[in-house]
Amino acid sequence: MIDLSARAPAKITRVEQPRYTALSQALHWLTVALVLAVLPLAWVAVSLPASPSKGFFFQMHKSVGLTILVIVAIRILWRAWNPAPPEVYVPRGLAILGRINHWLLYLVFLLMPVSGFVMSAAAGSTTQYFYLFPIPPFMEKNKAVSDLADQIHLVGQYAVYALVALHVLATAWHLIVRRDGLLDRMLPRQDV
Repeated sequence: MIDLSARAPAKITRVEQPRYTALSQALHWLTVALVLAVLPLAWVAVSLPASPSKGFFFQMHKSVGLTILVIVAIRILWRAWNPAPPEVYVPRGLAILGRINHWLLYLVFLLMPVSGFVMSAAAGSTTQYFYLFPIPPFMEKNKAVSDLADQIHLVGQYAVYALVALHVLATAWHLIVRRDGLLDRMLPRQDV
């Protein structure tokens, strides 16, 4: 059972949490911005009738998705050499749950662009990376592979929704209920 009673001392008005590196913070917020872009691009693309606009939105969705893949890969490599700072005043069980959620987010943010790219390539589509250069399909057309990648992408979509919602709700809970300053770990230090 998780002990939720370990709170920051009541007399401390602001708990000082060890912070992530500036690069970790920048990559985190860049990932947030890209995820906030990739989702509406997909929603618009699937809602449009067949048209050049639909193709444009899908190309932008795929381009942002591939960018997320690269950013998350960089984040994982950076994290291997720069471990997360310790959580202060956070019970061990909550800290473990937070780490599990983070690693599942990394996994799903790798899985989504890979499954999307495989789905597109197996359908014989060339991805125009932000219309700067083409990324041709790396395989022959294969409906079975495309359909499987499509199913993985669909399941991954709901995993993204669930994991991001859990991450945001947990952050809000730490900020509003626990008041343990955990969000500060991912923000630049404020000199006040």
